[in-house]
This record gives sequence, structure tokens and C-alpha cells, in this order.
Amino acid sequence: MSPAALSPRARTAALKKLAGQQLDVLVIGGGVVGAGCALDAATRGLKVGLVEARDFASGTSSRSSKLVHGGLRYLEMLDFRLVAEALKERGLLMRRLAPHLVRPVPFLYPLTGRGWERWYAGSGVALYDALAKTSGYGTDMPVHRHLTRHGARKAFPSLRKDALVGAIKYYDAQVDDARHTMFLARTAATYGAAVATRTRVIGLLKESERVVGAEVIDLETGNRFEIRASQVINATGVWTDETQAMARERGQFKVRASKGVHVVVPRDRIRGETGLILRTEKSVLFVIPWKRHWIIGTTDTDWELSKDHPAASSSDIDYILEHVNRVLEVPLTRDDVEGVYAGLRPLLAGEDEATSKLSREHAVAHSVPGLVVVAGGKYTTYRVMAADAVDEAVRGLEIATGRSVGPCVTEQIPLVGADGFQALWNQRRTLASQSGLAINRVEHLLERYGSLVLEVLDLIAAEPDLAEPLPGAEDYLQAEAVYAVTHEGARHLDDVLTRRLRVSIETFDRGVGAAPSVADLARGYLGWDSAQRERELEHYLKRVEAERESQRQPDDLTADAARKGAPDVVPVSHAVE
Repeated sequence: MSPAALSPRARTAALKKLAGQQLDVLVIGGGVVGAGCALDAATRGLKVGLVEARDFASGTSSRSSKLVHGGLRYLEMLDFRLVAEALKERGLLMRRLAPHLVRPVPFLYPLTGRGWERWYAGSGVALYDALAKTSGYGTDMPVHRHLTRHGARKAFPSLRKDALVGAIKYYDAQVDDARHTMFLARTAATYGAAVATRTRVIGLLKESERVVGAEVIDLETGNRFEIRASQVINATGVWTDETQAMARERGQFKVRASKGVHVVVPRDRIRGETGLILRTEKSVLFVIPWKRHWIIGTTDTDWELSKDHPAASSSDIDYILEHVNRVLEVPLTRDDVEGVYAGLRPLLAGEDEATSKLSREHAVAHSVPGLVVVAGGKYTTYRVMAADAVDEAVRGLEIATGRSVGPCVTEQIPLVGADGFQALWNQRRTLASQSGLAINRVEHLLERYGSLVLEVLDLIAAEPDLAEPLPGAEDYLQAEAVYAVTHEGARHLDDVLTRRLRVSIETFDRGVGAAPSVADLARGYLGWDSAQRERELEHYLKRVEAERESQRQPDDLTADAARKGAPDVVPVSHAVE
């Protein structure tokens, strides 16, 4: 099956399909759970639509710690089932579903006490490894090792000598969350789902007490239309309650938002071959190797302000730097920070006021006929959440229509780019020779596109100048910016720089230097006139400045006010579909 291209023309076709036929399932929300629901439903043979108000993964699903993990700290909470479930999903992603996107990463757990701590922590990590092995998908992951202080500092030379007495080295996995979510949506489209971003739900359609679809607005054209569906799945994360309110019914559970902030620093600011996991009084702090950078985070604080663009304040950044500097020989300063991003975790509201103690379990409800709500959970278990939500939608569909629908099959469905990835990885030197690219460039492409790398190389073969590095973001090729709009559904400059490429958090100027070149590369494919090109640049620059200003503010309230200084939606004057 040929992978679908999320091109401008494909979006136009999807909108016609959404407006012109009765769907079995309409999914609202283009985050990891919504995209997972669309893929699950499509691979059961259902007629499926997916609408997203902004871009794939534009909310929580592009702002995580970029980890696919079991949640080692949940063992302390005795939540063995959640950890075992997540470890199985981690193994599935690495071995079968997305080996081109998910890969192992080692971590050190520094020990600061003697005797009992090594026994206590070692027992937990041993159980972690055992749960991974018993899942049937953990045999490829190395088991943990105990290290002396000398051994730990050899693996991570930047650690202060007095910061530990030893360490435990264990393994988890990491992923580019935004790209993985986009790959899910693209795979769903490959199996027939009608997928459209920049399509906002403004109301739910009801007949009597039953939800029968949604009214939406195409934010690119301003056109409004209705989408009819037998079942609607609300997979909007932290916006769950707002979407549920469109049905004019109370939901069976509430979702609270917890803000998590990460900073990104250059790789040469810290000397280490592994990641770190550190305990703080409020959260767990990760120091994660990320290509030529480190990602450090996260915070965990209640958030009740704007959900569209959660803001990182100066105190958030200081908190992260203060805690990581407790273990580093050479402290980091604000001048070392390349990028900052803030995301909101959708937590099921409980009785405990501390967000770090709220449940990471997910919940599915069908409180209104025709409307299924899924919320909570963690990134790693998106597939299980999607399966549970679609199971609930299928029950409603079978009752209403008498149809028989098969069970979830996504455990057996690799994402586009997975098939043939290992063979192409083994052939990477041949690909480098044939394309004229350096071997490290080919490896970079393979780890971002998998076997779809051949489509990127075809662009270069047709237009050799696209093999040049992107000005202002030399880690990426110009071909990648073009591919983002021709195959990966990027509609705007922000989509490319923030989520298809990660330039906005990987350069000190936050992508400002690369923006003009990306705009020039994208404009012909997206049909921008000169005025639209300037609007795109102006919008991106205002967004960057608003984020910088918010990060200079002392608290959440002032940071949120500063972040609101940039417009949310790029106005569109002309588009060629």
C-alpha cells in the first residue's frame, strides 16, 4: 500500500469527503490520541474523519519530554499495571510499529545515599526490566547495571563528584513526538481516513439527545460546513471539557491541566554519554540527549490560564536550571538556553490537589449517545487509549446499526516508513553514494523518515539545490522543508519550523534566521502570494518575541499575558489547492 501524501490537494479532497458522506466515526483532535483513534478506526474498515483546529500535535503532543517509557516513578506508586502496559507499548513501537522513530536511550539514576538506596532503587529498576521482558517486547532492550561513582562519572563526566556515591544505568526510549503524531495521521490517511488540519469544530450536531456529527469551520477559507457521523470521538486532551460542553451535557469526569516546561541547551554544554533522571521536591527532572542538544525538564504545576499557548515563566526556567546545576560541575546559565517549550498534561481530576499525584490512567466515557470521550493517560500508551475509545464507539455503532465491526488490529500495523527501514539503514552507505550526501546526512534522514527517505531523495534528484543545508538551521536540508508541505501536511511557516523540523527549539534565534528561506521554499507549493509570505514571517516573528517576553516574566499570570501578545491564527489571503 502506497503511503498517502498529506499534500494541499489531499486536504482539499479530505474536506470534500468530510462534507459529502456519512462517516462511521469522526475524531476531534489531531494529537497523538486523536491520530491513534483515526488509525485504529480506519484499520477496522470504518469510514473515518479526523479534524484538528490547528496542526497535528500542535498542543501537548509536541511538547512532551520526547520519551517513550514505562514510567519508572509509577512503580513507587505501586501502579504495576500501568507500568507493564506502557513497557509493552514501548517495545511494540521500537520493534514493530515505529522502529524508524523510536530508539533506545540510556539513563543514569544517581545514588546519593549508601546501602539502602542502592538496594531500594536497584530493586525498582530490576522490576522495571522484568516487566519489560515479561511483556514479550523487551528482549531488545539492555538490562540495568550498577555503577560506582567512578563508573558513573566516566559515563557522565559533567557530574559533580559530591553529587553521587554511585549510579544505576538503565534504558528507556525516545521519540520525536510531533513527527510520530504526524506519522500516525499519515498512516490513518493511507488506510482511508479523511484527515484535515486547520478545521475547527464550532459545535456538535444533535438530533434529540444524540450527537450525530459536528459543525466545523475551515480556518483557511472561512467556509462552514457540517460533518455527519454515527459516532464522534472527543480526543481533545486538555480541551476535553470545552468540547464536551458543546453537547450541552455534563461529562462523567473532569480534566485538569498540569504545565510541564523544558529547556534545550547545546550538547557541548554538558559532557555525558547517557541521560540523567533526577528527583526534585516537586517532580522528576530528566536530562535527555537529543541529537546535538540536551532537553532538560520538566516542571509539574497546576495551570488554569490559556490552554492554547501555555507560557513558560522566568521562574520555571530558573527552577530547572537550579535543580540541574546541583549535580553539574560547570553550572548552566540562561545564556546557555537555546530553546524553551511548555506543554499541558491532561490529567484526570482527583481529590489530591498536587498535579504530580493525579492519575496518569486514562478514562473513556459514553455519557451522551453518539459521543465518546477519551482523556488522561500518557503519550506512550496512546495506542491503548485509542483502542479503548474506538471499542466504545464501535459498541454504539453496532447498537445503532446492527453492523458487526472487528477488533483493534493496530498492534500489527506498522506506521508508514517502518517497512523496509532496517534494510535501508543497512544500505545507508549506498544511499549516500547514490545521492551525493554525506553518510551522517543520510542517517539523519533515515531516523526522521524511515523508508520514506526515498521520497525525500527523489525531491533532491529532481532539484539538486535542495540537497543544500537550510540557511539558519544547517542541521536540516532544504528538501526537508519542501517535503514538510508536499507530504507531511504543514500549512504554515510555524508548522514547518516548530513541528516538522524542530528549529524553533534547537537554535538560539528560535528559527528566526531560517524563516525567510523556509517561506521561500514553501510558498510555491502552498500558493502564497508575496503578501501571504510576509504575513507568515510576521506571524512567526511575533510568536517568537511573545514567547521570549513571556520567559522574562516572573510568574504564570504575567507570562500568560505576554504570550497572548502574538496572534493565534495566520490569516490566509490566497491558497492554491
